[in-house]
Amino acid sequence: MRHHHRRLATVHGGRLFSIRLFATKHRYHVPFQSPNFQLVNTRPFATKYSGRVVRETSDRRSVAVRVETANILPTDIRGYPLPRRDLICKVIKILQSSSDPFPDLSEYLQTLNVTITPAEASEILKCLNHPHLCLEFFRFCSSDIPNFHHNSYTYNRLLLILSKPSHLRDSERLDLILAILDDMERSGVRGSISTINILIAIFGGGADVEKCFDLVKKWDLQMNSYTYKCLLQAYLRSNNPNKAFEVYVELRRRGHKLDIFAYNMLLDALAKDNKVDQVYKVFEDMKRKYCEPDEYTYTIMIRMTGKIGKVDESLALFQEMTEKGCTPNLVAYNTMIQALAKSRMVDKTIFLFSKMVKNDCRPSEFTYSMILNVLVAEGQLGRLDEIVELSNKYMSKSIYAYLVRTLSKLGHASEAHRLFCNMWGFHDEGDRDAYKSMLGSLCDAGKTTEALDLLSKIHEKRISTDTVMYNTVLSALGKLKKISDLHDLYEKMKQDGPSPDIFSYNILISSFGRAGRVAEAVQIFEELENSNCKPDIISFNSLINCLGKNGDIDEAHMRFKEIREKGLSPDVVTYSTLIECFGKTDKIEMACRLLDEMLAEGCSPNIVTYNILLDCLERSGRTAEAVDLYAKLKQQGLTPDSFTYAVLERLQSGSHRKVRVRRKNPITGWVVSPLR
Repeated sequence: MRHHHRRLATVHGGRLFSIRLFATKHRYHVPFQSPNFQLVNTRPFATKYSGRVVRETSDRRSVAVRVETANILPTDIRGYPLPRRDLICKVIKILQSSSDPFPDLSEYLQTLNVTITPAEASEILKCLNHPHLCLEFFRFCSSDIPNFHHNSYTYNRLLLILSKPSHLRDSERLDLILAILDDMERSGVRGSISTINILIAIFGGGADVEKCFDLVKKWDLQMNSYTYKCLLQAYLRSNNPNKAFEVYVELRRRGHKLDIFAYNMLLDALAKDNKVDQVYKVFEDMKRKYCEPDEYTYTIMIRMTGKIGKVDESLALFQEMTEKGCTPNLVAYNTMIQALAKSRMVDKTIFLFSKMVKNDCRPSEFTYSMILNVLVAEGQLGRLDEIVELSNKYMSKSIYAYLVRTLSKLGHASEAHRLFCNMWGFHDEGDRDAYKSMLGSLCDAGKTTEALDLLSKIHEKRISTDTVMYNTVLSALGKLKKISDLHDLYEKMKQDGPSPDIFSYNILISSFGRAGRVAEAVQIFEELENSNCKPDIISFNSLINCLGKNGDIDEAHMRFKEIREKGLSPDVVTYSTLIECFGKTDKIEMACRLLDEMLAEGCSPNIVTYNILLDCLERSGRTAEAVDLYAKLKQQGLTPDSFTYAVLERLQSGSHRKVRVRRKNPITGWVVSPLR
C-alpha cells in the first residue's frame, strides 16, 4: 500500500489541530488521539480537502475522518497534464492481451473511475504496432470514455501510424486516411501544420497533395521550412523534379531554408534529369549563403559534369572538395575515376587511383572495372600490372577473381590467364567463380591443353570439380574434334567423378557425330539410356543428326519414330534435321510428307525448315512446288532471310547450284540447313 503523507488542518471542538493524513488511493481515513491538543502554525495548502467524521469516541478525544480528494493530475511547467505512465502501461497490456480487449479495458477504467487524457491516448497509440488495433482504440476513446474528445495531437498520431508501411493495401490505407479527415471536420478539430506535413508524406507528389493546400487555407495555417521540405521530397520521390524545383523557388522567395539532405536530394534528381542550368543555380545558392556543400554534393556535381563531358570542371570540383576539408569517400573517388575513364585519360585515372589507395580508401570491383575498360579502350592493358602493384595491400582473393572474370568476359584470355597464375601463387584457397571463368575463357580461346591442366590441378586449391566444369571442357574438345582427349576425359569422369549428366551425354553424342564417329555416338546414346539420366529431345536430335549426316537415313528415321515411344514430342529441330536428311538423299516426297506431318502435329516450322525444303525442291527442279511453299511461309507470317532470297533468285534464273551454304544449329552445333 502506498501512503501519501499530508498535514491536515481540521476543526474539532472549536480548536485547530495538526494531524497526519494517511491516504490510500482516493479515500483517506484519519484516526488520531491527542489528550492535550496544541495549536500549531500551518502553512497554507494549494489544495483543499473536505471530509466528514465517521467515528468518534465517547469522550470525543478520538475521531475518524473520511476525506474525499480531488482527481488531481500532475502537470508540466506549462500547466499541461503529464501522462500517467503506470496507467498507459496497464492500458497497453490490456489491449495486447486478447483479440477483443475493449470490454476488459472499459471495466478497468470504470473500476478506477479514471479518464484517459488525449495526451495519454496519443502515447498509447504510439506503442501499439497494429494499425487496426490503433483504429479501434481511437474509436473506443471517443465513444466509450466519458467527456473524452480527440484533439489534433491524437489525430496526428493516428495519421502517422497509418503513413508507415503495413499489411494494408494502398487503396485501403488512403480510404482510411480520408475517413479520418472527414471525422476531424465533423468533430470540429482544427489540424496543425504537423497534420499537413504528415499528409504530404502520405499523398506524395500526386494529385491528392492538392488536398493539403486546401486544408492549409481552411485551417488558416502557415507553411514552414519543414513543410516545404516535405513537399519538395514528395515531388522528388514521385519523379517530378520540375515541380520540386518550383517548390524550391517558392521557399527561397519566402525566406525558408533547406538542410543539406534536402539540397542533395534536389541536386541529384535535377542532375539525373539533365537539368544542368537548374543544378548550377541550386549549387551556387548553397555555396553563396544558405548551406555548405558536403562530399555527397560534390559527388553529384562531379558525376553531372563528367557526364556532359566537362572533365576539367569535374577535376576542379574534386580539388575544391578536398581543399574545403571534405574527405572523398569511395563513391566520390569512383565518380571522378569514371569521368576520367570516360574521357580516356589513362594517366590521370591511374594517378587518382594511386591517391585513392594512398588515402586508405579501398577500391571496389566497380573501380577496377572502370580502369580495365579505359586500359582496354586505349590499348594499354599491359599497365594492369601497375594497378595491381599500386593496390597490392587490397588485392584480395575476391578482387583477383573479379579481374579474371572481367578479363575473360572482355575476351582477353591471355591477360586473364597471366593474372590467374599470379592469383594461383597468392592464395592457398581459390575462388570457384574465378576458376570457372578462367576455364571458360581458355576453352573459348581454344586453349584446351591449358584447360585440361587447370581441371586436373584445381583440387590443389581446395575446389572440388563439378559437372559444369567438365562439360565446358568437353564442349571445347568436341568443337575442335579432339576425339582422343574427349574420350579420355569422359572415361575419367566415369572413373573418378563427377558423374556425367544429360548435358555431358548430349555434348558427347554431338561431338562424336561431328567427327563422323557414328559408332561411338550410338554407344554413348545407349550408355545414356542405361544411366540414371534419360534421353531428352536434344539427345535424339543429336543422334538423328549424326546418323542422317553420315548416310544412315533409315536408322535416323527409326530413331525419329522412337521419340514418341519414349513419351517425347519431336520439335522443330527434329523435323528440320530429318527433312534435311531426306533432302540430301533426294527423297523429296518423304521430306514434303514430313512437313505435312509436322503441321498436323501442331509443330510450327521456322524459316530454317522452309529454307531446307525450298532448297530441296529447287535443286530437284520442282519449281512450282517451291513457289507454293514460299507463298505458304509468307502466309504464316515468317520473314524471309538472305538464304530464302538466294533460293528465289535461282528459281527465277533457272540455275541449280550444287554447292550449298551450311548453317549452324545453335542447340546441337550441327548443320540443320542446306547440305552439300
